Amino acid sequence: MTAAHGRPSAIDDLLEALPAELPSVERRAVLPGGFAAGAVAAGIKASGRPDLAVIRTTNGPAAAAAVFTQHPFAAAPVLLSRTHLQASAPDSDGGFGWAEAIIATSGCANAATGAAGEADQLEVARLLTQATGIPANRTLHLSTGMIGTRLPLAAVGSALATLVPTGLTGTDADWEAVAVALRTTDSRTKLASTVIALPDADGYAVRSVIVSGCAKGVGMIHPGMATMLSVILTDAAIEPALLRDLLRPAAARTWDQLTVDGDTSTNDTVFVLASGASRTAPVHAGSDAARQLGRAIEGIARDLARQQAADGEGATTLLTCQVSGAVDDAEARAIARSVVGSSLVKAAAHGRDPNWGRIVAAAGNGRLADAAVLQAAGLSDADALTRAGRPVTLDPARLRIAIAGQRVFDGPAGGAVSFDRSAAQATMDAAEILVRLDAGLGSGRGEAFGCDLTEEYVIENAEYTT
Repeated sequence: MTAAHGRPSAIDDLLEALPAELPSVERRAVLPGGFAAGAVAAGIKASGRPDLAVIRTTNGPAAAAAVFTQHPFAAAPVLLSRTHLQASAPDSDGGFGWAEAIIATSGCANAATGAAGEADQLEVARLLTQATGIPANRTLHLSTGMIGTRLPLAAVGSALATLVPTGLTGTDADWEAVAVALRTTDSRTKLASTVIALPDADGYAVRSVIVSGCAKGVGMIHPGMATMLSVILTDAAIEPALLRDLLRPAAARTWDQLTVDGDTSTNDTVFVLASGASRTAPVHAGSDAARQLGRAIEGIARDLARQQAADGEGATTLLTCQVSGAVDDAEARAIARSVVGSSLVKAAAHGRDPNWGRIVAAAGNGRLADAAVLQAAGLSDADALTRAGRPVTLDPARLRIAIAGQRVFDGPAGGAVSFDRSAAQATMDAAEILVRLDAGLGSGRGEAFGCDLTEEYVIENAEYTT
């Protein structure tokens, strides 16, 4: 990071990738204890692919936390899940509570369907209760797919009657099947898992705790969050309100830094459920255990967000922007988000064009996130309200930029620098292009994830409903 006296650290001076500060993850399904899962083809998707999934607890309610879209057309499953969480925890704002099951349907968003759609989602809850015996208000709901269409309730009911009695198991394969069933235009399944060590209930021995997640969403992706669904499961023991306090900043630094095409959505949902099946000591606020669990949740979220960006509709490369030396972390994230969200930068990435002028312009257009995201990331309510939406601070005489490891702009040295364009193009022809900026103003750091803009993206979305 940038030193207090304003001189850059070695990493910032060389414009290398920022060091990883989160636990490493594996991109595979590992189902934590205390959960069973399964998926089936219900007939919601015309393709006949799997499109309905259920996750349930195996020993009573799990602590649950959620982050939802702020879109004014929030879908019926979002509205119902908020209601259920609030009902299960009287002091909840709809962002935490207790749950025993999650049902996910893919192929129909049940968004912008009015009162009829809300009634349909209530019927889904009733059908899930009928199949599992779990009270309806202990169920959470995810849907993705076409906006404005109605769920085929008869197909949902028939699928649940088939899946629940014999198809919900505690195997990793069935957890992976959930991730497969969530997919719509995703070209690949998105999974991430990690293991951390927390003290057991007597405070001495150490037990392994699993944190594992899956996600879908590769289009209509933009901070706030995106057309994305994610479920993270853990066997840690924690109260719902604290679990929410760990999830919100993790989402603000990961999924709220993810953009594919600049469009937010109606169905965005992230659920984190903690079963307590690991028999660790309860995680308390401010403890080392809370810090470790929070970092693990963020590590899973970050990797899933990167997988989503890399699989953006039509994309050929993951576009990552890392910023150091900003006034603070909030400004660094705003700069990074503006760079990866620029259509011109995205087009240049597709053409493997090291056009630093587009990066400079995009960085200068950066504006801080809205107040809710700033608050979630750690700013006080007053600071968040004051700074929300404000332009970022940049000084051209201090800014330095590298593209795929090639220094292309150095403000302290006078601005543009000579570099080998052919070599830069060659290094950009990769699965990931790293755009690295140092603002030279402070100690703020942040990153954002996107992808290139391709002809295939336009073709896919021009024909989405036909």
